[in-house]
Amino acid sequence: MPGLLGKKIGMTSVFSAEGKNVPCTVIEVGPCVVTQVKTVDNDGYDAIQLGFVDKKDKHTTNPEKGHFNKAGVSPKRHLAEFKGFGNDYTLGSEITVDLFNDTLYVDVIGTSKGKGFQGVVKRHGFAGVGQATHGQHNRLRAPGSIGAASYPAKVFKGTRMGGQMGNAQVTVQNLQVVKVIPENNLLLLKGSVPGAKGSIVLIEK
Repeated sequence: MPGLLGKKIGMTSVFSAEGKNVPCTVIEVGPCVVTQVKTVDNDGYDAIQLGFVDKKDKHTTNPEKGHFNKAGVSPKRHLAEFKGFGNDYTLGSEITVDLFNDTLYVDVIGTSKGKGFQGVVKRHGFAGVGQATHGQHNRLRAPGSIGAASYPAKVFKGTRMGGQMGNAQVTVQNLQVVKVIPENNLLLLKGSVPGAKGSIVLIEK
C-alpha cells in the first residue's frame, strides 16, 4: 500500500468536535524523496523506494553515493519500499504528508521498545503458581511445569518461557487519522504507536 517514512515525536491530546479528549501520537512524516523506481520489466514488481532524513557524505559508502547520485538526491539515512503508487512519481520526486489528507485510517509499522530478559508473568501474562503461604517464598512468579518427565521426555518447541522481550517489529492496524498539519509535516494519530520517541516508523494507507 502507498505510504511514507516518519519519525515518532511523542504523544499529546486534542479535543474532538464532540468535546472528548483524544490521546494522539505525533509523527513527523516526510518529506520523503523517491530514490528508486522499480518496474515489472526490470525487477518483477512495481514499487518505489523512498528516502528519509539526510545523511552526511562521510557516513555514506561509495555504492550508496552512486545510488543516490543516480536519483539526483542527497544521501538519505533511512530507505523503504512501498507498492501501490503506480506511475505517479519519478526519481527525485518529493512526497509530503499531504499524501494522507483524505485518509481516514492508516497502518503503522515500528520497532517496539526493548525490555530485555523478562519472566513469563510479564512476557506472556502468566498468573504465577501456588500461594504466598504454606512454606513458599520464591515461587510466586514461576512458570510451573514445562512438560512431562517420562513421555515425551522433551520440551516442545514454542513452549512459553522467560526470554528476550520487545525490540521486535510490530504493526498496528487501523489507527484513525486525527489531524494533518502540512506546514510542519506532522500527522496526528489516535492512540499509541510502537517504538520510543525518535524512532523511525512506516505509515501505510
